[in-house]
Amino acid sequence: MKLNGSHLSKGLLALVVGAVLIVNGCQRQVVHQALQEDFQARALGTRVLAAYMPWFGDGQHLDVGYSSQDPKVLRKQIDQARNRGITGFVVDWNGARRPFTDKSFAILQQVAGEAHFQVALLYNEAEEDTAESTQQALDAMDEAYRDYIGPQAPDRAAYLGYNGRPMIFIFPKRGQTDWNRVREHVNTWSTPPLLFYKDQAPEQFAGAFDGYYAWVHPGPGGWKPDGKDWGEQYLDHFYKNVKDKYPDKIAVGGAWPGFDDHRARWGLNRKMDRRCGATLDDTLRLYTRYYDATHPLPFLMIDTWNDYEEGTAIERLDTPCTGQKP
Repeated sequence: MKLNGSHLSKGLLALVVGAVLIVNGCQRQVVHQALQEDFQARALGTRVLAAYMPWFGDGQHLDVGYSSQDPKVLRKQIDQARNRGITGFVVDWNGARRPFTDKSFAILQQVAGEAHFQVALLYNEAEEDTAESTQQALDAMDEAYRDYIGPQAPDRAAYLGYNGRPMIFIFPKRGQTDWNRVREHVNTWSTPPLLFYKDQAPEQFAGAFDGYYAWVHPGPGGWKPDGKDWGEQYLDHFYKNVKDKYPDKIAVGGAWPGFDDHRARWGLNRKMDRRCGATLDDTLRLYTRYYDATHPLPFLMIDTWNDYEEGTAIERLDTPCTGQKP
């Protein structure tokens, strides 16, 4: 398969070279093995992350055959991820509001420390009123610092950082949190964190964030019944917007295999066709239109490692392109 001269990092190369999708009985190799040495010679240095869902086994989510709190499962997942060039998991987290996933992160961070892997928090903004959501965010940041990030955290060496600062990702809901207050609060930490917002923060909070990350989404036309919009226009706009409008922000690119939320209890029948592996292939390398060896993309995040309910998992690659099965 020809890749039009795109340059990929060693980590990203390992991911795409190893990604062989079995699609309805036919095998599609995403990147031809023969190109490996050429791409390694022109590596960009982009670090590959993967969003991780830690809620399986809680009884409220899909049964995928394992518990997110089983250390054996976590060790296997880390080994699989590393073999695909992934260097860290960005873990969905709500703080003390969701005790199960909070405990899952604690176990995962411990296992990651033993395996010399890294993890980071993806904090879900609360959906309640302004005062409550802001206080919940402040409480969650305090918990994160105490238990996972700060100098007293037992496995802090496994926490993902950039230029010596821990990274915290924010997933917005209703956008009611006062992130300027949160920013002021976390600046009191011994090492203030880097905060990342999805897509682009509201202008009044732009100064509170150090970077932006992309998340699976179609173009400006929105979700289509046929699912053929794989997000090219969205990603083009994301990369161009960060480079041109926010050159001082850290960009975390995005890639995904597809999307289908019909199995999720919150689903809205949204779909993005896998296109027999082409969606993952194209989103993995689209960032090279905007970044090269002289101006590398710091991070690329795969959305997701294991969200089977929204059909974005890459954990198991032998699944039909028309829908993800656990």
